[in-house]
Amino acid sequence: MELKKFNSIQVETEDQRWLKFFKDGERLNDEALPDWMITQEMKQAMSTLSTFSEKDQQYYQYQARQEYLREQRTIQSELELANKREEEAKRREEAANKREALALREKQASESREALALAEIERLKALLAQKEERIFD
Repeated sequence: MELKKFNSIQVETEDQRWLKFFKDGERLNDEALPDWMITQEMKQAMSTLSTFSEKDQQYYQYQARQEYLREQRTIQSELELANKREEEAKRREEAANKREALALREKQASESREALALAEIERLKALLAQKEERIFD
């Protein structure tokens, strides 16, 4: 017997009942079964089919939930990574600003020392000029 070739509308034998169940069982409503399904075996078969169907639905719900959680973890990880990169960029910028400020202070200090040195040279030149005037006077 080939299930695909079974097309009987009337169910007259137990074999036909089972063939029709295997072919059309998932489309049947277990709350309103057709007359050919009203046997104890068919009710039990429908109950088993419903149980497997519910387990499949629960499995797919579980898989969907797991996929959602994986996506959320990925989004969270990407956000954390972006935040870390942003913080690192800020730290590098602050360090560069500190280096620039330090270089500016060092330049100003150097210019100040240079100005003091030039002033000292000028003072010493003036003293020397005064001494030379006294010597030649």
